[in-house]
Amino acid sequence: MCGVTLPSQLEALDEMGVDLAGFIFYPKSPRFVANRISPDYLRKFRGRIAKVGVFVNMPFEELMRTVEDYRLDMVQLHGDEIPRYCEQVANYITVIKAFRLSENDPIDWMAKPYDEACDMYMFDTLGAGYGGTGKKFDWNVLKNSMIDKLFFLSGGIEPGDEEKLKQFVKENIAKKIFAVDINSKFETSPGVKDLKKVREFVKNLKS
Repeated sequence: MCGVTLPSQLEALDEMGVDLAGFIFYPKSPRFVANRISPDYLRKFRGRIAKVGVFVNMPFEELMRTVEDYRLDMVQLHGDEIPRYCEQVANYITVIKAFRLSENDPIDWMAKPYDEACDMYMFDTLGAGYGGTGKKFDWNVLKNSMIDKLFFLSGGIEPGDEEKLKQFVKENIAKKIFAVDINSKFETSPGVKDLKKVREFVKNLKS
């Protein structure tokens, strides 16, 4: 569950069995977390859920301070970060590099320079600016990919997509899916999650 901004909802997500919580540290995002959840709270949080920081083109030293201040478990890089930058960060923490896809993008060619530089990938939908669009890309574009790295599947995933996801995971490429990333389609407003929808989705997906 990405874009978490409320401590009470983080605790509820942890209790319902969500595996990862994403916290957006991009000031232009309506889900910017730095002025909503304190570093002290996240640092002391003892739930099972893993804490993922979402960053866009943040200077290395500032990113590492944020990782330490909030005691993050992973980082997602959603900007124009070059492989060398990803590699620097990956020396200290698990790195997920995001790729925003449009139709017919050469996925293998885009990802190859990062193969040795990060731990996982995320595939999302291309849109204006950085971050999610709330729209799906055609998951079929991944079918012929030679990607051999764990990845997050993102991009406009919504309530009711559980069966489509169960069908997709039967594809050969889907053996590498690490997580399904959800966000805006499970909200009542930016950063405020509809926990009833999330609970139902998690239950259906895991059943």
